[in-house]
Amino acid sequence: MPPRGPQRDTVAVTAESAASVPAERAPAAPLSRTRRIVIWVLVVLATVLALVSILTTWVNRQMLDNAAWNRATAQVIQDPQVQTALGDFTVNQLYENINVTQALQQHLPQQLKGLAPQLSGALQGPAARAVTLLLQRPRVQQAFIQASSIAHQKLVAVLEDKTCCGISTGNGVVTLNAHELLVEVGTQLGLSSDVLARLPSTAGQITLLKSDQLSAAQTGVRAIRVLSVWLLFGVLVLYGVAIYLARGARRATLRNAGLGLALVGLITLVIRRLLGNYLTDSLSTPGYQPATHRMYLIGTSILGQIGQAAVLYGAIAALAAVFAGPTEPAVWLRRKLAPTLNEHQGIVWGSVGFIFVLLVLWGGTHALREWWGILLLGGLIALGVVALRRQTLQEFPSGVAVAGAPATEAPPAAERSDENAT
Repeated sequence: MPPRGPQRDTVAVTAESAASVPAERAPAAPLSRTRRIVIWVLVVLATVLALVSILTTWVNRQMLDNAAWNRATAQVIQDPQVQTALGDFTVNQLYENINVTQALQQHLPQQLKGLAPQLSGALQGPAARAVTLLLQRPRVQQAFIQASSIAHQKLVAVLEDKTCCGISTGNGVVTLNAHELLVEVGTQLGLSSDVLARLPSTAGQITLLKSDQLSAAQTGVRAIRVLSVWLLFGVLVLYGVAIYLARGARRATLRNAGLGLALVGLITLVIRRLLGNYLTDSLSTPGYQPATHRMYLIGTSILGQIGQAAVLYGAIAALAAVFAGPTEPAVWLRRKLAPTLNEHQGIVWGSVGFIFVLLVLWGGTHALREWWGILLLGGLIALGVVALRRQTLQEFPSGVAVAGAPATEAPPAAERSDENAT
């Protein structure tokens, strides 16, 4: 005779368990070779575009944005190594363009004129230190930042084909005239107006671009403005399409996309380091190398932040794919979380929302300080929670005995129907 009572109910629950095995556990049809190639092409293309997107975003955010430029300038002028290098450079410029020995001879008594060469050499070091101390004053630093901001605005205007006063494109070059700044430093050092009037008009003039470079630079700026907006969107779309096409292998595709994004972040950090070493060693004189390196690090700080964010987001995506996979630790962790995910959604969404608010308040990446970045991250987190709950509902549905756990008396049929409906 068939068993009755609790034993029969246990058999019934076991039958329900076998019937409720999710369809995803059945072997999925293998992807065709063509589809696998298309998926890999999309992932690789998105990864390459992610690297280009990082570079264009950095140029747009740091080199073309005046607020970011001002913040970097403030860090530069407040750096002790840069202050020392600027003091040496400014005094060297004055000594190269003015005969300091002759100027001293004009002001010394007749019996002391022979000491002018020695005094000229002896004053060069103290003069450089005086300029360094001058650059430590908040008023001078603010004047330097303001002058740099105005120069940056004018340069960007030229690059956007909006030439204005202060920057000229005559004689086939784009120049920035810093002559007045040199005169101001000379005045602070006590040089007379007659001596400073003999400064060549080209002293302090910086060539920014040659005429054959201007058209290419303007085209590049226009391209960067467009690409920095749309490339990130294109990267996300390509990754999304690849995951959508990878029917039956979506976790592996998500893992590959995350690893690709993390790899791009690492490449960005390596490029930043190697390029900085090259520029410091090759394009600066030995005396200015420490200051040049500091200026480079400050000027590429946003690039480093973007690279670190790419590594972080890519690692999170790859770990999420592993967490949803078939490994024993992942299955064990999902089993532990299943009761809360399946039956206590209020606790789940409240906890996720609290963590998300903490991330936004922290603002560790640029995206978390922009409305579009906050919405994008919030949407991705919500999709991840929904997908995880769907998976735990399929793997560990309510009312089904978990493998390895002691069997208990099954609930009445009406209660089982309500749980299945949930």
